[in-house]
Amino acid sequence: MNILLKSVKILDPSNPGLHTKKRDILIKNGKIEKIAVKIDAENKIKTIAEKNLHVSPGWFDGGVNFGEPGFEERETIANGLSTAAKSGFTDVVLNTGTNPVPDGSPDIAFLKNAGKGEATNLHPLGALTVKSEGRDLAELYDMKNAGAIGFYDFKKPLSNGNLLKIALQYVQSFDGLVYSFPLDTKIAGKGNVNEGEVSTKLGLKGIPSLAEELQIVRDLFILEYTGGRLHIPTISTANAVKLISDAKRKGLNVSCSTAVHNLWHTDATLKDFDSDYKTTPPLRKEKDIKALIKGIKDGTIDFVVTDHMPMNIERKKVEFDHAAYGTIGLESAFGALNSIFGAEATVHILTRGREYYALERPEIKEGAMASISLFDPNETYIFAREHINSTSKNSIFLNSELKGKVYGIINNGQLIF
Repeated sequence: MNILLKSVKILDPSNPGLHTKKRDILIKNGKIEKIAVKIDAENKIKTIAEKNLHVSPGWFDGGVNFGEPGFEERETIANGLSTAAKSGFTDVVLNTGTNPVPDGSPDIAFLKNAGKGEATNLHPLGALTVKSEGRDLAELYDMKNAGAIGFYDFKKPLSNGNLLKIALQYVQSFDGLVYSFPLDTKIAGKGNVNEGEVSTKLGLKGIPSLAEELQIVRDLFILEYTGGRLHIPTISTANAVKLISDAKRKGLNVSCSTAVHNLWHTDATLKDFDSDYKTTPPLRKEKDIKALIKGIKDGTIDFVVTDHMPMNIERKKVEFDHAAYGTIGLESAFGALNSIFGAEATVHILTRGREYYALERPEIKEGAMASISLFDPNETYIFAREHINSTSKNSIFLNSELKGKVYGIINNGQLIF
């Protein structure tokens, strides 16, 4: 498909020559052929000209769930990737929260094949342990060769510290990336929200920040001993940010992420017992949000994920204690981040993180393959069900005022607009 983007504002901090400039962009056969102040439209070319249309290198989401295989009623891979494209993402990392979990090379091959031909690229993770049961390491090397870009027992903390030690030592031979979910289950107990004043008032069992931070301390000590590459996903507390910052200053090869909703809501939103607000890690305090935002700005937190987790209504519309964890987040991610950080910083946040997975960062320059997100950062709206493309509707952002409209993407020779 040949496309002409007219008078678009380019946001690309890595390209100072074009950053914040208005240009026409001509794309032919999936490649950026020309960037100029004015390009005349040719015959049989699709022209896109929208008021205040902005473009940036394609956005990256380091943590999504689609359900398939096993939970197709929540989200299929096809609809999940379509939702990601409409939300501005050209690349997503797929978590291992499926049934069966992907713990062998055939599973990774299935996921890679399911994502073929889509506008948004799918990069699967493999399970760290067999069936994500935390007892024996899975076929890590074989899965890496099949296309797995890291190893994660999704939302399941590894209680056996020796197994984490062995994993970190083993993957160094092929530069593998090991995930460790930050939760000490003995400290967390049967808690399901942040431990504090709100949990006490509501009579809900709490998870103290200590449960996250103790696990991180353990993992960082193991990493210091073994070497290797460790990723700590979806941190949520102020002390977690400090611990990882200190570890980076010591030279440890550790990266981390946080979820968009942990930057937006505090545990005060739980007052109505709405299970859409039940997440793991739980919503924390205002001081934690401030620390997370600071950590994103100074680079301690390497990237932000949507932690998109579709959940069928039967698992959510039950008593809060028994409700499933998780919220969808793809459709609301840009609007929430743009509301907090502004357009330029948000683009920087959404385009970083690929380097931890050895994925190439797209560029807006002549001769490059077009991998572009299209958006208007100025439109303000109330996020409603009509904005949800996911099969499941369990969004923590419903009725929130967000800023920024996403038009779609150009990627893999396809236009989603």
